[in-house]
This record gives sequence, C-alpha cells and structure tokens, in this order.
Amino acid sequence: MSLSLGVHIGQQNMSMDGLRALWRKLDGAGVDWLSAWDHFYEAPPKNGTEPHFEALATLGALAAETRHARIGCLVFYIGYRNPALLAKAATTLDHISGGRFELGLGAGWHIWEATAYGYPFPDIGTRLDMLEEGVQIIRQMLLEERTDFNGRHFQVVDASCLPRPVQRRLPIWIGGTGEKRTLRIAAAHADGWNAAYLSPGEFSRLNQVLDHWCEEERRDPGDIKRAINLMFNLGVDRADVERQRLRIAEDWRVLRGRIPEGALLCTPDRAVERLGEYVAAGAREINIALRAPWNEEALDAYLTEVMPRVRAL
Repeated sequence: MSLSLGVHIGQQNMSMDGLRALWRKLDGAGVDWLSAWDHFYEAPPKNGTEPHFEALATLGALAAETRHARIGCLVFYIGYRNPALLAKAATTLDHISGGRFELGLGAGWHIWEATAYGYPFPDIGTRLDMLEEGVQIIRQMLLEERTDFNGRHFQVVDASCLPRPVQRRLPIWIGGTGEKRTLRIAAAHADGWNAAYLSPGEFSRLNQVLDHWCEEERRDPGDIKRAINLMFNLGVDRADVERQRLRIAEDWRVLRGRIPEGALLCTPDRAVERLGEYVAAGAREINIALRAPWNEEALDAYLTEVMPRVRAL
C-alpha cells in the first residue's frame, strides 16, 4: 500500500479567498488528501474570538476548488447534524468532487462551542452510543436503496439517498483514540481510523489495539486504513523550531506537555526521519495539520523537499 501524504487545514484565521488559494496550491503540489475540521469556534479554544468558517459549506468550496486530492472532514461531530443529513451531504460532496469525498465521524470534544451554540453535549458514553448508531445509519443510506433504523438517539423511516454517491463504497473514517469503544466502533464499521497528535510509540500501541478489535469483530485488519494527524510546527532552522515550541506552549496551555509528542516540530532535514517513525508504527496516511499563521517557507520546504523523500521510503 502506497503512503498517502495529506494536509488537514483548520478553516480559522483565514479569508475564504485565502483558503481557496491554499487549496489550489496544495492540490497542485500533489498532496493526496485535503481536509477541514468540524468546529464553530477556533481550536485550541479561545472562546470564539477568532474568525472561523462552518465545515459543510467550506467542504463544498474545497470540493469545487480542487481536482486531484481526496477530500474530507476529520471529523464531523455526530451531535451537530442528524446522520441522515450527513449521508445526504456526503453524497452531494462526492458528486461535487467527482468521487473524491470521504466522510470522517467522531464523538466530539469541543464542549465550549457546543454550549455556546445550544447543542447538548452529553457524557462520553452517550456520545459514543450516538456515534455507533449514526455510522450504521450513514453506511446503510450510502449503500442501500432504503434505510430503516430505530435507535435510542436516531431514527430513520424508509429513507432513500438519491442520487447514489459517485463511489461504489464511499469511505467512512472514525476518528479518536478511545481503546474500549472508539476503536471497536472503527473495527466494526469503518474503512479507516484517524488519530491526532500522538507519538509514534502511542500510535503503534493503539494500532495494535485496533487489530485486536478487528479480530473480535472478525474483520481483516488490512481492510482498515490507518492515519495520523501531526501538528505542523516545522521550522526552517533550530531557532525557528524553538519559536514553534513556545507557540505550542502558549496556544495549548494544559496540553502543552502532550502536543509536542504529536507534532512535526523539527527542521526539514529531520522531518523525513520523523515521518518514517510513523510509517514504521503502522501509519499509511500522514496528514500535517495547519493552523494559521504558519511559516510559509517551512510549508514550501515540506512540499518540495520533505514529501518527495518520504514517498521514496
């Protein structure tokens, strides 16, 4: 299986024209994947003080603006939209993109924006129950002519989803790192699993947990793609790397001790080795996560120097 190198872009602190130009640049540079995230407020949280675009509308523009990269959202919080609506939206985005859309789903974490916008944010067990129901509804609607589902949280009655997606099987990703529920839901229902900001060692350990759940679910582990998102903090030199380290500490505060473990926090000459550690840990898709502002020179170095060398691993 070839290695996929993508970019996960937070649609914050940028104009829509700026986002469109960035998508075109990345698509033209040959990245394999482009994604947005599903937030109303900025991440890390700053109480809604930074400009931020909504995910579904943003993805429509991303689908229309690009030609080559697969596109998606990592990940939609299941509590913000009815699963049947998400199935319909995914189909629409698949048509806009010409069959390049992939749907990511998760149990959510950004309680501050949910509260601000009036969405219930129940305990994690309930949110995982919602995720498990939602992924089943979406899968059926994307594959079957009619769907009936009577769950505790979601119901659909004789629902159709026409037109069909362009892809015969539109891929569904489950995002998250919960060992008991999230990874088992991924093993049972997903085409891919995505984790964010983990060290190579922790990614490897959770990758093995997912393999275990695949065995429990009688699923071939090879059927599930494995992806890691890494914070993009590439520096052009050591001094720039230290500035990036200070920025992580300032932005993430209580998580500042963990985030650097899952960041591309190095110079370009070290980046190839760093990404190779994730490949050795089982990652077959690696996405750098961009939060504006970033060092444009460092991004160009990643696209023109790092990516070709990593592809040759």
